Amino acid sequence: MRLLFALLALLGLAAPAAANNLVRVEGQRFVAPDGQTLRIKGISLGNWLMPEGYMFKFEVAKSPRQIYGAFDRLLGPERAAAFWRQFRETYIARDDIAFIRSAGFNTVRIPLHYRLFVDERGGMSGDGWALLDRLLNWVREASLYAIFDLHAAPGGQTGINHDDGPGYPLMFYVPQHRRLTVKLWRAIAERYAGNPAILGYDILNEPIAPYHDTATLNPKLEPFYKEVTAAIRAVDPGRVVILAGGQWSSSFDMFGPPFADNLAYTYHSFWASTKRDSIQRHLNFANRYNVPLFLGETGELTDEWNDRFRRLHETHGIGWSFWTYKNLDTPSTVVSIPRPDGWAEIVAFADGKQTSKPSEALIDRAIAQYLDGMRFSNGIVRWSYLESLGLKGAP
Repeated sequence: MRLLFALLALLGLAAPAAANNLVRVEGQRFVAPDGQTLRIKGISLGNWLMPEGYMFKFEVAKSPRQIYGAFDRLLGPERAAAFWRQFRETYIARDDIAFIRSAGFNTVRIPLHYRLFVDERGGMSGDGWALLDRLLNWVREASLYAIFDLHAAPGGQTGINHDDGPGYPLMFYVPQHRRLTVKLWRAIAERYAGNPAILGYDILNEPIAPYHDTATLNPKLEPFYKEVTAAIRAVDPGRVVILAGGQWSSSFDMFGPPFADNLAYTYHSFWASTKRDSIQRHLNFANRYNVPLFLGETGELTDEWNDRFRRLHETHGIGWSFWTYKNLDTPSTVVSIPRPDGWAEIVAFADGKQTSKPSEALIDRAIAQYLDGMRFSNGIVRWSYLESLGLKGAP
């Protein structure tokens, strides 16, 4: 049967009845298994499996490797490893997923770092697999959908801190990195083949920053997507594949007509005009090729802006996923983690602005408060933020 699926994928044909319980694409719509239009109302689970410095209030230690290094210096390698295990066990839990559903979202987008799924020899092993398995059980239990988003690909696909690369998108230049990225997506697709809780696979987050050699890199993006899509469809036929535009997911200029069925196209937009002019180029692309659009990341401004930008997209039938579900001490999130006592000293040491290490008592207290504060029961729900997304406000 798998050989049959692979042949169908290579021929660009639709999958057989086994895929009928999956979300699919019809024209410019996402379609649920029951045949109804699926209007995506999503939230990203940022910082959980892909830490970002600003979510710790760090200004210098921005990339995951810098964040891990800061906690190694702060706690020592063994205690830091224990911290990260507890962090990942706690940051997103069953009650978070249940709350997301009760608030009115229907989708969670999960940013992934490849190192949690790939060992040093290139084998497909790591702590991330069990965490994803557990999350998908909760997602299915809550009648939500999940989108997997590769935020940090081997070698880096963007060329900035949040891909955890060297500051240049080497994934597009180094064959070993490219092969490993394809291998990882095939492993994900094989493990979760036919899983109806998964809406689709968001192949690369914000590829090719605009200040790199876009003339060389942009033509490489769609051929790479074709290669990954073929690898996915060989083991998970019928799955929606989501293609991000270049230049921080802002441009589709490097794309031609869809090269397979069940493709969707995603862009990110922060702090833009809330009038049609800000998305007209994307609407033109969708109309030209009759494909669905997905606003994969947006937000982090004011509730008023959220409301206007969301309404703009809903007017044009475009689903969205706001950024991000949980963050440290901010109004621009669904759940805000209380800032621990002494956190300013933790930040100063992590960023190298304070060379003397904080006292062990301060470190222990701040870390304990942080880990405890990230539990849903101890977070601060920003009800006005939810209202700005057209979801449930304060009870």
